[in-house]
Amino acid sequence: MRIRYFADTDTLLIEFRDLPVAETRDLDENTTLDVDASGNICAMTIEHASQRTDIPRFSYEQVVA
Repeated sequence: MRIRYFADTDTLLIEFRDLPVAETRDLDENTTLDVDASGNICAMTIEHASQRTDIPRFSYEQVVA
C-alpha cells in the first residue's frame, strides 16, 4: 500500500494494490475509486484533500489480532 499527497493539486492518492485498473467509479464529485476486473479496490483518489481530510495528521498502525 502506498499513500501519496500532491500538494500542488491538493490530491490524496491511496494505492491499495498494484493491479491493472478495469474501472474508475465516482463516489462523489471529488472522490474516485479504482477497481480491478474482479471488483477489488486498487486505489482511491480524493481531490481537495486538505479540506476534506486531516492529511497533516497522518499515522499508520498495524494491529495484530
